[in-house]
Amino acid sequence: MSEVQEEAKGGENQQIQEVVVSDANANAGYANFCRVSSTPEELILDLGLNPTPYATGKVEVKVTHRIILNHYTAKRLWHALSMALQRHEQAFGVLETDVRKRVRLPQGG
Repeated sequence: MSEVQEEAKGGENQQIQEVVVSDANANAGYANFCRVSSTPEELILDLGLNPTPYATGKVEVKVTHRIILNHYTAKRLWHALSMALQRHEQAFGVLETDVRKRVRLPQGG
């Protein structure tokens, strides 16, 4: 990580942090389930796989990843996800999150 000096608008020197990201040891995972909970200090994202997302009754979902964020980082994530989803919907159309509205029943009969 390195720091860069930059002239601020008011003429003062301001320290700017240059972040270099290394994802060489990042673990990848897939989730089709997310539970969000929070405390006054943190926001907790539990991510997992629902093996039968369209089943009825009691279904066990195994949480495989837990991400704990402070609320400032959570808000930055919210903005980044919002922008990414807006770009996706502009390119590919609206994402309908209610599966009942996405299902197309066979016609005829």
